[in-house]
Order: sequence, then structure tokens, then C-alpha cells
Amino acid sequence: MKQFFPVFLFFICTASLAQKEITIDDFTTRNTFAQRSVYGINWMNDGKHYTTLEGNKIVKYAIATGQAVETLADGNTMNPKINFTDYELSSDEKKILLLTGFEGIYRRSFKAEYFVYDLNTRVLRKLSEGGKQSYAAFSPDGSKVAFVRQNNLFYVDLNSWREVQITTDGQLNKIINGTTDWVYEEEFSFVQAFYWSPDSRRLAYHRFDESNVRQYTLQKWNKGALYPEDYVYKYPKAGEANSVVEIWIYDLQTNSRVKADIGEEKDIYIPRVIWTANPTILSIRRLNRLQNQLDIIHTDAATGKSTVVLTERNTRYVDVEYCDDLTYLMDGKHFIHASEESGFKHLYLYTVDGKKVNQITSGNWEVIEFLGVDEKNKIVYYISNEGNHLHRNLYAISLDGKRKTALTSAPGTHTVDMGPDYQYYLDYYSHAEQPLQVSLYQVKGNKLVRVLERNEELQKKIIEYGLVSREFFTYLSADGKTQLDATIMKPRNFDANRKYPVMVFQYSGPRAPSVRQSFAVDGWAQLLVQKGYLVVTLDTRGSGYRGEEFVKQTYKQMGSMELEDLLAGGRYLASLPYVDGSRLGIYGWSYGGFMASLVMTKGAGVYKLGIAGAPVTSWKYYDNIYTERYMQRPQDNPSGYEDNSPIKYADRLSGHFLLIHGTGDDNVHVQNSMALQDALIMAGKQFRSFYYPDDPHGIRGARRRHHLYTLMTDFILQNL
Repeated sequence: MKQFFPVFLFFICTASLAQKEITIDDFTTRNTFAQRSVYGINWMNDGKHYTTLEGNKIVKYAIATGQAVETLADGNTMNPKINFTDYELSSDEKKILLLTGFEGIYRRSFKAEYFVYDLNTRVLRKLSEGGKQSYAAFSPDGSKVAFVRQNNLFYVDLNSWREVQITTDGQLNKIINGTTDWVYEEEFSFVQAFYWSPDSRRLAYHRFDESNVRQYTLQKWNKGALYPEDYVYKYPKAGEANSVVEIWIYDLQTNSRVKADIGEEKDIYIPRVIWTANPTILSIRRLNRLQNQLDIIHTDAATGKSTVVLTERNTRYVDVEYCDDLTYLMDGKHFIHASEESGFKHLYLYTVDGKKVNQITSGNWEVIEFLGVDEKNKIVYYISNEGNHLHRNLYAISLDGKRKTALTSAPGTHTVDMGPDYQYYLDYYSHAEQPLQVSLYQVKGNKLVRVLERNEELQKKIIEYGLVSREFFTYLSADGKTQLDATIMKPRNFDANRKYPVMVFQYSGPRAPSVRQSFAVDGWAQLLVQKGYLVVTLDTRGSGYRGEEFVKQTYKQMGSMELEDLLAGGRYLASLPYVDGSRLGIYGWSYGGFMASLVMTKGAGVYKLGIAGAPVTSWKYYDNIYTERYMQRPQDNPSGYEDNSPIKYADRLSGHFLLIHGTGDDNVHVQNSMALQDALIMAGKQFRSFYYPDDPHGIRGARRRHHLYTLMTDFILQNL
């Protein structure tokens, strides 16, 4: 059983202590309430050391003592001197790939300059002279580095320093090799789309033909420019054409390639590709357009011939990202697959030809994260919410599903970084009233080695500013059948005989709960509490990790149940003796902005004020992978799209409404807010709107975020 370290709770609820005033600067420019953590831990092969980036140095530490034992690389002493912001060690730990000149593109995509540093010779060499590269990665044997440039795939042989161009047809807004199109990057969460075989002989890669995908134009105002610039990129909206995707396998020894057989149907997705333990067998996951059938395909790397080894079907959808735990064992005979087939996400053991051996985990709870399998001892490690869906704990279980052991048990959230050989793990632990604590444990005996971070300075700030804690409670869903999660924050001098205004925060999206049993200081929420507001967070049906039926009940009707629950939550709050039911406000960003817009239009009358940031206002405007997963296509489900759009209900707007969007939002286009704004104007409704020039989906930069929070705070103070 893990030892639990009690920490004094510094959330003060008495009025006798001085309380320092929170300002918007505290959480936009100064990060006064930021938690310290232990970042950038890169385990080394021996499991006893790790490296981390400190300034412009890569330092090697002994995990057991925390003592620095060696500086592996120092950019200030290299020739030439460089400033690097990321790095990767080769598998033999003899070379380091250094990243400089980072230039972001979208949420995950970027380009940069890479250098290779030889730890034996201390020689630094630029990877390529042909222009910036993306996603450079060592081959497993450390002898080569592959990368993408201008939609083509390359590799460099580090022995001869010969650069080889594998593809030549890459073209902006047409053909992409080795990386992803916009919608894969956003919704399948990856950009490196090339894959070294275990023996370093082959490179598999995605090829996208987005010729038939319709273009979207973002106008960039470019401060100081005489004319704005049109930025054009491919963005497939709901019901529209996708890229045609192919998987190719290139043989470095023969300079030949074969195309993997992924079936005749072109309107599909290939969200994941990995090599099996066998360097001649590639594993490909295929999803149909509606994402309700997943196939695991094994492809012969020499011929491209494929076999479907496992098919999973669902009456609604297969959530690939949530069940993204396909792991091939080094014995070459088995793999572990995550599935919701029991109604909850669990782990299953299969033979390599797709025959189920046994279910590893089971119960009415979810495996939140699969951490890995110690094959030598046949033990699987995972994080789950067994016992309480708001909590996260670390468990170990044998491959046969027996001898389950809880390695952590303290209530709250445990996030674990497991060492590569399962000798040690780092436990990042917090709960609602305890800041993050990072501890190192030895797996054998589950023994505490040392505590790396206690956040003692933050605990002092909590006292200094008189921050208040979140109180957890539940409320009934609109149909009266389900207890839903919520929290409330009350002023430090709370008086139950007074009537308080309330601001409700929510997101409400599928499997995206806002109520968590973990520590966080929301500076804006604390500021509002200091100014005399109750701040409440509401989750709705569909938002939590409570099994497939709970999450997928909003299928084909996104916004409908969530609206009902937010209204039910508002009515419940209004019924409390210390709440002024005529002064309820609601805030949300992105999906939360969609819901805030619906609340103030279709659900008008319960909330007096609403703030919607970067909202989807019609799902027909949003990308097809995300939208069709939950809604099918517009042509399949027209009423689902029409009946849950706030645009349709613009004439019902009641109360004070603030609409905010960044004009450079490549994700939820400003078109959404423009369409809602136009409908409100035509309905004769008065409201406020604000647009941040060239800002993406999240408003960036301290000064701009200071402006944003000042805008929203003033709007609340003036109208609620």
C-alpha cells in the first residue's frame, strides 16, 4: 500500500485573516498561482537514470538520488553554439537530435532546424541544408534520421551523411507524404505520419491526396500591412469530401516501395499505424467514414498484402483515441487491445492472429490509461477510476487478469510516468484541496524513494490570497434519472443568509468532464469569488468517464441533453436559499461556447447572462471527423444538426450576451460567430461581440489574454 503524505489544507474559509486582492495580472502575466511540477523526464535505457532539459543543457540524473551525474550536452559550448528547445536520444544513447528554430503551424504541426550531436566525438552537425524540417526521428538502430519537408519524406544516413528523398510528389494543398492533413492532426492527434520498422530497414508512411477537399480561407490582418493576406488551407466540413489516404512501405535497401492493401473503399480513415514486433508485419487500423467499425489489419511489408485480424463494430461509434492502446508484445505472439465491448473501456489479450485469449481488466469502471506491460513478469500497469469515476489510481494486474493490486489509493488524481524497465515510477498526485505532489517510487515493494515536489510556495500563496476550495455536489439530470457532478466555490466570508449571484462554468463536450478530483487554481474564478460571486462548475450527461452508455447517450443530438441539464442545473441553483435566482450567468469556450449560446437562445429565461467564446454555432460548419463521429453526416441526420443550432433560435435570445472569437481560428472558424451574429441582428436582438485579430482558437499572449479577461470580467460586473 502506498504511503500517503498528509498536507495541511491552506484553503481558508474564515474571515479573520487578511486577504490579498487577486488581479487579472495574477493569472495572465505573472502566473501567480501556477503549480510547480517535474517536467521533461526522459528515462534512459538502464531505468536508473533520466535526462532533462535545463536551459540550454541536457543533464543526466540518477533517479534514486536525484543527483546530477553528467551534463550530456551544452548548447553554449558547442561548435557552432546553438539554442535548442527539444531533443531526442538515439536508442543506443550515443547521439542526440537537437531541435532549434521552432516555428508552429497548427495545434501540433511545426517546422524547425535539427542538429545531430555525437556524444562520443562531441561533434555537432546540421541535419540538412535544404530548409527547415518537421518531426525528425532516429531509426531504431540510430544510424539514420527521417523527416518531412514541404510534404515530402526524407532520411539522412548518419554514417555517410547522404540525404535521400523518398517521395517527390508532395505539394501544398494537394499531396502530403509522411505527415497529416489538418483534420487528422486536429482530431486523431498526430502529425508524424512515418514509421520506422524495428530493424530500421523500412519506412512506412501515410500519403494524403487532398485534391478534392474544399478550401477554407482565413484572412490575416497582419498588423501594419497595407493589405490583409488570404491564408488558404484544406478543411473538410461535416458531410464534405475527405483526403484519400494510402499507406506506403519503403525499403531502404532496395529503394523500392509497395502500397499496403487497405481495401477498395476510399472514403475511410487510417488513424493509427504501428509496426508489430515482427519487422516484416505492419499493423494498420482502419475506420469507416461513420467511425462505427474498426478493423485491425496486418500487412506484409514486402508485398503489401493484408489480412484483417480483428473487427470491432458499434451501434454508435468506436472512439479510437480513447481506446488507443494497441500494444504488440515482444514475444511476437500476442497483442493487447483496448475496447468498450463490455460497456466500459477495458484491456484484452489477443493472439497475433486476432483470437481473444482473455479479458485482462473488467468491472463497471474505466481503464483511463494503459501504461505498459512488464513482459518479463507478465504484469500490466494502468490507471483507472475504479471505485469513483472522479478519481484516478494506479493498478497492476497479471496478463491473465488475476492478482490485481492497487499501487496508489489516496483519493484524488494520480498521473504516472512509468520507467521503461518497470523498476521505478513517478507519481504526480493531487486532489481538490492539495496542490500537486511529485514522488518517486520503486515498483518492487511499492516503496517511496523520495518526494521531488511539494508546491510549498503555492501553499503560501493560497494563504496570502485567501483562495477558497471547491465543494463537490451533485444535481439531477433533466430526466431525473442521473446524478451529475458539480462543484461550487463560495466567498471566504460566505453568509448563508445572503443571496448571491452565480457564474456557471462548463464545457459539456463528449467525454470531456470539467469536474475533476484534482488540484487547480482558476485565477479568474477566484477573482470572481472575491468580488462576491458563487462560481459553479456543471457537468452534463455525456461528459464523464462513466461507461459507454453514459458517454454515448448524446449520439446524433449533440447539445440537446446537455442543454436540458444546464437548464436543470440552473433551476436547481436558483432554488438554493443563498442564491439569487434572477442573477445566474453562464460561460464556456469552444464546445462550452456552443452550449452557452444554446442556453441563451433555445434555453432562454433561466440565465440572465451568457459569455460564448469561439463557439460552434452549427455543426455543419465544423470538421467532419469530430462532428460525424457524434452526429453522423448532415445528410444522414438533418434534424440533429438543425434542431441544436443556436442560429435557429436567435429570435429567442434573452438577457445579456457576449460573443467572442479570434479571427485567425483555424479550428472553429469565425464563420460560426458571424452566422450567429447575423441571425441575432436579423432577429432584432441586442448583444455584444468582440473579435481578436488573427488569434487562433485560444487567445494567445499575456497582453491579449489580459484584455480578454478584463472584457469578460467587466461584462459580468456590469450586467450580473
